[in-house]
Amino acid sequence: MNASSTTAVSTGQGIWLVAERELSTKLRSKAYLISTAILLLIALGGVIWAGVSSANPSSTPIAATGATASALSELDGYDVTEVADRDEATALVESGEVDAAVIDDASSTTGLVIIADEEAPQSLLMALSVSPEVELLSPDAASGPLRYLLGIAFGLVFMMAAITFGSPIATSVVEEKQTRVIEILLSTIPARVLLAGKVIGNTILAISQILLLVAVGTIGLIVTGQTSFLAGIGGPVLWFAVFFLFGFILLAAMFAAAGSMVSRQEDVGATLTPVMYLTMIPYFLVIFFGDNPVVMTVLSYVPFSAPVGMPIRLFFNEAEWWEPLASLAIMLVACALVIMLGAKIYENSLLKMGARVKFREALRG
Repeated sequence: MNASSTTAVSTGQGIWLVAERELSTKLRSKAYLISTAILLLIALGGVIWAGVSSANPSSTPIAATGATASALSELDGYDVTEVADRDEATALVESGEVDAAVIDDASSTTGLVIIADEEAPQSLLMALSVSPEVELLSPDAASGPLRYLLGIAFGLVFMMAAITFGSPIATSVVEEKQTRVIEILLSTIPARVLLAGKVIGNTILAISQILLLVAVGTIGLIVTGQTSFLAGIGGPVLWFAVFFLFGFILLAAMFAAAGSMVSRQEDVGATLTPVMYLTMIPYFLVIFFGDNPVVMTVLSYVPFSAPVGMPIRLFFNEAEWWEPLASLAIMLVACALVIMLGAKIYENSLLKMGARVKFREALRG
């Protein structure tokens, strides 16, 4: 008599029982709750700090004479003190009240002289220098630092969430095999139901943490008055959540399959290494090649990097309206294929104890 005929619960009930067990185990963990609270506080603090910094830019205190003082006072980033002559300007620099002084000097080739203690502020030198007019062919293109920061933000959230909620799937499978609990579980529910419950339970935890981060970030942006940035980032963040959902399901199936191939916790690292690479490599690629449009276009269609690559392209208006839909379709197909493959490996490896199950052997059954 097979397992399906002896099961006392339906498929849906079995999946939810396993998922509920995964949820309750995590939610009862003080380490998980504390780490989540710390993560949310760090995210909120970062958003508030960025808002306060942008709202209160630091000013460089300088002294200036005559018409120069009037011209410099119109520039942002300078706190200008008007002085009568060179001696008064020198005294302010020596006392440390100002970082530098700009005085009119007819004998100078430029008509101006900067007085500073050890080194003149570079921003002041650049402000006074004559620069050619600049014409930008793509004035709406984002600056490098912002692209870099968004790559870190999306990539780090995806990578850390995948590792935080994916690795425990593998370790719990190994623990169940090591303690022989898996034999009792399989006498009640089929292996695929057990796999589905584990994936769904941890997916709920992961997407809940993402939604909490989005909520905290939104509150921080509203409190600090960064509503314009919030309006621009809203669409990409929603797409990130959608891609993250299916991307995590894909990785979760791989983590579970990797865990089922070993019977000891000491051996789990060997089977998890390829999955960890698939989780981490897209993060580094987006950071290193974030300003390369060709590479970013490719990464936005690769299932393992699309959750990071596509939202960044959407934020900078580099993707057509249909591109996220096409990328999501590819993600869904890849997700279905990986789940079927992972389920086969999981089902064929659960009851094999002892040495690590080879990949070909797990596929053959």
